[in-house]
Amino acid sequence: MAERQVTVEAEVGLHARPAATFVQTATKAPLDVTVAKEGGRPVNAKSILAVLSLDVRQGDTVVIKAEGEGADEILDQLALIASAP
Repeated sequence: MAERQVTVEAEVGLHARPAATFVQTATKAPLDVTVAKEGGRPVNAKSILAVLSLDVRQGDTVVIKAEGEGADEILDQLALIASAP
């Protein structure tokens, strides 16, 4: 299991366009991918409703996890999206 901890920098947090881009990228991976607020319950990173339900705001830290071949690559991509201002 690979994971990344990322601080969300976007003013809107992980909502609207950043959330949609995040979910679209996660959906392209043939792996199970989860995202959680630090210390919170992980949700399916391929579900826009699940990601929005986390209510991630600017400055929050999220933990993104994936397991399987290509996990590091997808996590790197998702970390870039989550940390983009």
